Amino acid sequence: MAGAFMVQGTGSNVGKSLLVAGFCRLFARRGLRVRPFKPQNMSNNAAVTEDGGEIGRAQAMQARAAGVAPSVHMNPVLLKPQSDVGAQIVVQGKVFGAARARDYQGLKPRLMGAVQESFARLKAEADLVIVEGAGSAAEVNLRAGDIANMGFARATGTPVVLAGDIDRGGVIAALVGTKTVIDPDDAAMIRGFLVNRFRGDPALFADGMAFIAARTGWAPLGLIPHFDEARRLPAEDALGLADSPARPGKPLVVVPVTPRLSNFDDLDPLREEEGVEVRFIPPGRPLPADAALVLLAGSKATIDDLENLRAEGWDIDIKAHLRRGGRVLGLCGGYQMLGRMIEDPLGLEGAPRRVEGLGLLDVETRMEAGKRLERVSGHLAEGAVPLAGYEMHMGVTSGPDTARPFAYLTDGRVDGAISADGRVAGTYLHGLFTADEMRRRFLAQLGASASGLSYEVMLDEVLEHLASHLETHVDCDALLALAHENNGRVGR
Repeated sequence: MAGAFMVQGTGSNVGKSLLVAGFCRLFARRGLRVRPFKPQNMSNNAAVTEDGGEIGRAQAMQARAAGVAPSVHMNPVLLKPQSDVGAQIVVQGKVFGAARARDYQGLKPRLMGAVQESFARLKAEADLVIVEGAGSAAEVNLRAGDIANMGFARATGTPVVLAGDIDRGGVIAALVGTKTVIDPDDAAMIRGFLVNRFRGDPALFADGMAFIAARTGWAPLGLIPHFDEARRLPAEDALGLADSPARPGKPLVVVPVTPRLSNFDDLDPLREEEGVEVRFIPPGRPLPADAALVLLAGSKATIDDLENLRAEGWDIDIKAHLRRGGRVLGLCGGYQMLGRMIEDPLGLEGAPRRVEGLGLLDVETRMEAGKRLERVSGHLAEGAVPLAGYEMHMGVTSGPDTARPFAYLTDGRVDGAISADGRVAGTYLHGLFTADEMRRRFLAQLGASASGLSYEVMLDEVLEHLASHLETHVDCDALLALAHENNGRVGR
């Protein structure tokens, strides 16, 4: 029977996703059939799988690290926030419904069956399943009906390793405090701990590791130095948004940060290019007047984000940008915002409504039930440059400007629209810039030089370095032994 262990955290953003990706590559290099798994994820950064569903972007990266194609069973429950209090619920890759946070607590027990089914499927095809928890293991207020952390670990008998982040401070209190506040039977599922993102002389924290071990009874499995290359891997949520380094004199691409920004990893390949600067503009700041391109990224709630964009005055900035001769590109939800009108008659994003768009493309969008989830390929309409990406959207866009499409797809469809003057374009395709030739063409249009970067090769090199980093600083043999400790027996 396949072994499994679970990486939980003392809080969000302590490095769980990165650790799991590194362990996936590490154990795959040892010849094991490895699968990543996250019972429940909350993220608007999602990826389309080969089996026609969607999962969290982090699980797709972890699958890449393991050397396998991503599957909907690697993340059976995905929550995609649509407001401050509600989210779309995706179960085994397909939209299940939507719920407010309070109502979702009552739904969780119904979803445990799907979680356990997906976990069993992965175990049947693997030697090792590495599970990622969600948020904090110490969220005792959410423990009833939990499917993401200790509820899952106890139901499946999966031993847990608890990770803390020393870079944010208070890691001793976070680890020892977790043991103090959680149920004793939950604490018994934790067999060891990791201290992540350490900077400085490891000898200075030896007493700290010993103190945590003595107070918790958990095995110290590793003090992991900060891994600087982590910034080159896709971030899972908006906490990971990062500008490229300042590059004076290079064309500037600016991205307004709206509340429901999604799939912003579309910009990661551009951040790696030294010939262009990418800058995310937070609320409260104007769009820079010297931008070469304003890029409107994807959105989980297009109409709400459009209204937020107007409230910030960015619609005025964008029109001034175009008067100065700049360019605008809209990706997915950003494409929908560029049109004359967005209609949501079924209330798929909230109350049924019809709102004016930015009017920069002569198109209209009608939201319709059903989501297109598909990997696609084709070529640019201008220049026949090959491209590949994926579609992940609700809504159908039509209008005169679609007669000038952004791309021709291999399945015979056309995608997107371009304005008559060629300076405004929109497309439903995500992941465009991972293709090196496509990225070079895009940079040339901005007057920027492209490097010799092979983006896909770079990602694999970083994953290799991450695996080596963890192998050096973590007791990986102890992890493997731990993975087979319960061998699937249900916890107490």
